Amino acid sequence: MTVFAKLTRTEIKLFLREPVGAFFSLFFPTILVAILGNIKIFRDPSPELNGLRTIDVYVGIAVALTVAMTGLQVLPMVLATYRERGVLRRVATTPVRPITLLAAQMTATVLIAAVSSALCIAVGYLVFDVRLAGNFPGFVLAFLLCALGVFAIGLFIAALAPTGKAGNAIGTLLFFPSMFFAGLWTPREFMPDPVQRIGDFTPMGAGERALNDAMNGNWPNWLSAAVLVGYLVVFGLGAARFFRWN
Repeated sequence: MTVFAKLTRTEIKLFLREPVGAFFSLFFPTILVAILGNIKIFRDPSPELNGLRTIDVYVGIAVALTVAMTGLQVLPMVLATYRERGVLRRVATTPVRPITLLAAQMTATVLIAAVSSALCIAVGYLVFDVRLAGNFPGFVLAFLLCALGVFAIGLFIAALAPTGKAGNAIGTLLFFPSMFFAGLWTPREFMPDPVQRIGDFTPMGAGERALNDAMNGNWPNWLSAAVLVGYLVVFGLGAARFFRWN
């Protein structure tokens, strides 16, 4: 556990040494909330949102954005780069197992996503009076389900990508359609019903819906939970099958 903790701290330090990546992962979702919250119409109750304001919905979307950025862009790039540069191979010659480094990277990524999400929620609550999650344990569960499902996809990308740049490129290609179904460009409630139904079966669409349920005081719905667990199982097993240390 001491080695694991040291590796996790090291991974976080390495992440923070990349200012552009750290800025976008940690602060961009919060900046997005701040920008949208300053648009007056986004602070007015909307009949389409059952009396909620658009900014109330966008806080949950920003949390989903954080998970997508770290899981689909950061995680595949880092792990594919480690394999490309022989870091995992060199670690294999030490008493530290490569799986420990992998677990430390995953933990560091989850912590970074959690900090970024906390910033989004804090700004929404303190500046724009966005209510906190009505079901906090349900929100934590929804966040973990969303993170695990998306990170499993990130691991699968890292398993197949030949280089770190390729891993980031593949993740970015998946990022934009995923965030469309999560409601980044327009809230899901404003989408046609068929598009919403399709989104329910995408990782970020299911994740955003689960987070929104918890924000409204409910537990994540069974469909979203089942979809996210399905992504975790399928892509997690795929990553374990195809991941190469060398």
